[in-house]
Amino acid sequence: MMDFILETWVSSAIERSKAGWMLGKGKPWKPGDKLKLLFAGYNGTRNMGSDVRVEEMLRQLRHILGSDNVAFSVMSQNFKRSQGYFEDSAQVFLPDIFPPFLENEVPKHHGVVACEGSAFKSKFANALTTMMIGSLGIAAAQNKLSVGYGSEAGNMDPPIKKMCARYCRNSLVITRNEESRTVLRELGVPTELGTDTAWTFDPKPAAYGQKVLRDVGWDGTTPVLVVCPINPFEWPVKASVAKFALHGLTGAYKESHYRSVYFHNSGAAADRAYQHYLKSIANAVDAFRKRRKVFVILVATERLDARPANRISEQLGGIPVLSSDDYNMYELVSILRACHMMASSRYHGIVTSMPGLVPSAGITMDERISNLMRERGQEELLMNVDDLDLEPKLLAALEKLATEGERISDGIGRTVVKNLKVMARMGIYFEEEVQRRYPEFPTRKGEWSWEDYLPPMNGSLHGLVKAYA
Repeated sequence: MMDFILETWVSSAIERSKAGWMLGKGKPWKPGDKLKLLFAGYNGTRNMGSDVRVEEMLRQLRHILGSDNVAFSVMSQNFKRSQGYFEDSAQVFLPDIFPPFLENEVPKHHGVVACEGSAFKSKFANALTTMMIGSLGIAAAQNKLSVGYGSEAGNMDPPIKKMCARYCRNSLVITRNEESRTVLRELGVPTELGTDTAWTFDPKPAAYGQKVLRDVGWDGTTPVLVVCPINPFEWPVKASVAKFALHGLTGAYKESHYRSVYFHNSGAAADRAYQHYLKSIANAVDAFRKRRKVFVILVATERLDARPANRISEQLGGIPVLSSDDYNMYELVSILRACHMMASSRYHGIVTSMPGLVPSAGITMDERISNLMRERGQEELLMNVDDLDLEPKLLAALEKLATEGERISDGIGRTVVKNLKVMARMGIYFEEEVQRRYPEFPTRKGEWSWEDYLPPMNGSLHGLVKAYA
């Protein structure tokens, strides 16, 4: 019921915005103005993946369009947690109850870029997808730039699917895989094929990550295994006024409370599946470290992941847990790339480690890691969070990381460069969409190489391009 109310509220906001625009309310972009774009996403929660994606989006599009020609704003749910991020972009506060905010904020800009990866799916939260559709829909209703950049689509509940088909048909969604294009094309949403945008991220130097590892007990020579766990069974998050009232009155639903009126999925079945997941990872890692000399750390790339990380740490006798609550994205990615092996349920844990050629295995809850491992040609390193035989599968994968690291790293390097080229093509699509919406916008002239459509890259990425392009 709460999802339905939210969807109806946002749909009404889109219709009102369209009517207001038709009656002359609002100002379109005109030559000489800076192009004001609002980046709509799930930022300010110390979700390292979401923040890294947006950081690189901003760098790429500012590079392509010209920093003097644009003014970018980014949504944040907590300014303190996004402090120092997003270069020269302004940050605007995104409240938990967001429909009035969208109706007021989106019209202040000349376009919207939806920058959440899991933008069009019900797996995590219908509220998040509703916010993405609302942002794009209001912009499109006012004949403004309306682009989903590096987005992914999956299974959507029927009302959300209908809403997406109705309000995103005049947007352009550049997806990060072909499967997502298929989902959106069936709804009549225009698409192009792209990728994630985290590939070009430049973290702190390697020495920083190595120092942090030494500070938590690494001897400087033993191979480091990093594990990035999640609680895959607490999704989706749903709004519930009844739970919210009981929580406030009696403290009920404390464990599943997310924030405001939103609550995680919970129940006996979810608890049993979660326990199996944690125990399987802990047992596999314990068996692996008894076979081989390794230094093990756990990294929570999202603040919520500190809970499963601490649970696994307890089962393994208290190994170090490093959290995005304590390390910013530049620091955390440096730490990940200082490691020698990875097992991760976080998609961006894997993606941000790949430019460092860290051999990795994936324990997936949805299609994102599955698609990535297939692209790498390394499906033998893929497991599902609910596999009954997760423990032996993970142990076998860890052995492959230890014994076949060079082969795995080679496949990773090729995949990174392939995705850099696709990311460059995304920039071309975006530039063309700007020209279509605003023909008088001053775009670059002359001939450009594919690398010119990427943000400035560090020496390590240039080395990969030279080796694999």
